[in-house]
Amino acid sequence: MTSHPHSQSRAPDAHAVDDRVTPFHVDALDARGRVVRLGASLDAVLAHHDYPAPVKRLLGEAVALTVLLGSTLKIEGRFILQTRTDGPVDLLVVDFAAPQDVRAYARFDAEKLAALQASLLAGAAFDSGALLGHGHLAMTIDQGLSVNRYQGVVALEGGGLEAAAHQYFTQSEQIPTRVRLAVAEEMHPGGAASSWRAGGLMVQFLPSEGGRVRPVDLHPGDAPEGTELPVADEDDAWTETQSLVGTLEDVELVDADLSSERLLYRLFHERGVRVFDAAAVVAKCSCSRERVMGVLANFSQEERASLVEDGRIGVTCEFCGRTYAFKAEEIVDAGAPDSAGA
Repeated sequence: MTSHPHSQSRAPDAHAVDDRVTPFHVDALDARGRVVRLGASLDAVLAHHDYPAPVKRLLGEAVALTVLLGSTLKIEGRFILQTRTDGPVDLLVVDFAAPQDVRAYARFDAEKLAALQASLLAGAAFDSGALLGHGHLAMTIDQGLSVNRYQGVVALEGGGLEAAAHQYFTQSEQIPTRVRLAVAEEMHPGGAASSWRAGGLMVQFLPSEGGRVRPVDLHPGDAPEGTELPVADEDDAWTETQSLVGTLEDVELVDADLSSERLLYRLFHERGVRVFDAAAVVAKCSCSRERVMGVLANFSQEERASLVEDGRIGVTCEFCGRTYAFKAEEIVDAGAPDSAGA
């Protein structure tokens, strides 16, 4: 294993550090990617709401995936993952503000969740696809007012977040990508409250010769029966990369005693892997009294007036649960002048 920048080959660091995302390259396979390990930051995100365990597990997957993707932003901006579906968990929102801040929220239907649990065999784990159901997943890059937002949307058809990520990269980016996600609840002795851990790995095939990346054509749908459709053979390097990632077990991604470097060494030591400086991940909500005031100022005067109760307006942040209270006169007459069609 080699580290970066400007260092010689060395043994992988045995010291495991949570709440970090670690970039890596496997030059021999033209592959690069990231590993994320979440501990206290995930607990901090989940602590704001009384989520049932299956919802915590699903939201943990979403947070790990969002950090993997959002941490690739080269400049300050936001990466937002959002699902809207018909399943027991009908809404997930994870907001990553580069370079390190993450917050998240899930909305669920307790009755649908109980019905799903009752339908499972004894001891069976919740499947993230069953929790989500059918709908769509949107990934948005917001770099501020001066740059147009970029958004990619993929359908959720009963599969989980890993499958949705693969579909997104095939459909929107056309970059061969493999994603692995895992979440675990860690029990503590003596009746202490449990904690949560999440891990994720994303690896992409990015050869310098563009001709080596041959996207598979979409099925034409109306081809006559028996028509032979073109098949694009995968590059041998990418096939090998996927095989290696396929050996990765969930427990390795959430093992508190296994460092990200040792994890990567287990996977790619025969080919050699370079690791780069890890970046911190911090659970932090960006809400503030000023931001909430700004949002309310965009409402019409009638809408602001309808929010008044007992002479006050209360607004609760869905991400962190913090409540902001305003006197009616602060809000009702605030903001831009109200005009028809504005």
